[in-house]
Amino acid sequence: MLSILIPTYNYDCTRLVTDLQQQAEQLDINYEIIVADDASTISAYKEKNRKINTISHCRFIELTQNIGRARIRNRLADEAQHEWLLFMDADAEVINENFIADYLTHTDAEVICGGLQHADTLPSSEVSLRYAYEKRADKKRAAHYRNRTPYAHFTPFNFMIRRGLFQSIRFDEHITEYGHEDTLFGIELANHKAEICHIDNPLRHIGLESNELFLEKTRAALRNLSTMEDSMQGYSALLSLYKKIHQVGLDKLLSRCFDQYEERLSSLLCQPRPHLGLFFFYKLAYYCKIKNQ
Repeated sequence: MLSILIPTYNYDCTRLVTDLQQQAEQLDINYEIIVADDASTISAYKEKNRKINTISHCRFIELTQNIGRARIRNRLADEAQHEWLLFMDADAEVINENFIADYLTHTDAEVICGGLQHADTLPSSEVSLRYAYEKRADKKRAAHYRNRTPYAHFTPFNFMIRRGLFQSIRFDEHITEYGHEDTLFGIELANHKAEICHIDNPLRHIGLESNELFLEKTRAALRNLSTMEDSMQGYSALLSLYKKIHQVGLDKLLSRCFDQYEERLSSLLCQPRPHLGLFFFYKLAYYCKIKNQ
């Protein structure tokens, strides 16, 4: 009935698997939990995750070559044996003792998105930028809000989908860098007119990146965006604003501004209380730089 699929990279997800397995056992269903390691570079994490093979109905797969966020999810779907695929990220924490049961009460839809949330307090000043960014987004993550524009609010962090539908769409393996593979999958769900239902069944995101790494991943996502502008029309506020700026010729000015002030901007964004308006400016200016290269 249910295949729970978890891609991981340099992360210990044994607690997540244990919590999920205990819930599944109580439901008397056919299930499996498969974790796929995308060639982690830190052996300690692989050693810890190998314990997953000792847990009933659980399997740990180790890849010898990193294949990326899209391909690893597709690989997990190919390994799955059951009709329903429940995807989640490894840096998640189960906070609902009926998490799996709540998903299984919504199988009248083809895609069910449970959502995500974050801790109420800042875990560390080293992750202040990602935390501030995500906490502001949490305000719009209630199911009733996401269901207004269901395809635009798709995220692969925590969702369940019929296996047949997933295999007809799959994640775009041309995307090798971080960013926007979730948006494209949501667009494909819309193109297939898939019935998608958002519910309040979140996992807590506990693996926040450091400020420096988050900025690095943000730049990677913007480089991805620049290669898929046609597909992303109407799905990116930044892309819409860039086009207006480009029309009046301000993009070159912002590009030069990024080159001149990048170090200062990065320093300000790595402070304990970063300004999210400045973060949007950083992204817009960097996008202008990409387009003017």
